[in-house]
Amino acid sequence: MNDNFKLDNYTRPKLELPNGADNLLLHSCCAPCSGEIIEAIAASKIKTTVFFYNPNIHPVDEYEIRKDENRKFCEKIGFNCIDGDYDKDKWFKRIKGLENEPERGKRCTKCFDMRFERSALFAFENRFRAFATTLGISRWKDMNQINSSGHRAASRYKEIIFWDLNWRKFGGSSRMIEISKREHFYQQEYCGCVYSLRDTNRWRRKNNKERIIRGIKFY
Repeated sequence: MNDNFKLDNYTRPKLELPNGADNLLLHSCCAPCSGEIIEAIAASKIKTTVFFYNPNIHPVDEYEIRKDENRKFCEKIGFNCIDGDYDKDKWFKRIKGLENEPERGKRCTKCFDMRFERSALFAFENRFRAFATTLGISRWKDMNQINSSGHRAASRYKEIIFWDLNWRKFGGSSRMIEISKREHFYQQEYCGCVYSLRDTNRWRRKNNKERIIRGIKFY
């Protein structure tokens, strides 16, 4: 952790990794979801590396914005941030046939599976004993769906565990917004994939709202 970064008035109880793990690989989906979690981990002095692996994000310029926001916050905290591959072609192949699934449906499960399998593999290859994800802090996500994917990915390696802490507790969801505003994070208006962008814009048209204009909205 960066000694120059101060965590003033932090109220979440001290965190401890499960099963005696001594280091953590944190899969990060974006800066807004990561801010509260990264600060909580930093306050608990858990040795952590952040892993940005999100080949679902579309288009590539949206991916770069989200990745850069994540990287800058990690640098501010003092966490190492790993840039995973943007293997979008594999992602499209993985979810083929599920293009019209609703949000939180089978397509999202396949998406989580792919991202967590890669995270678990990276953890195994680099001797991390635990990995977690920032995805579950969002109220738009199904926490059970996310945790199920995480445990499936971890089960491939007997040395790896998936840390399924409920990050929404102890005011986590509220602090997520507070930190996003404090840091002026980029505020994405759809989950990330081309199909979530399509469906969000369909809903907006139906409700007489303007289409999403990417890259301009910040907290």
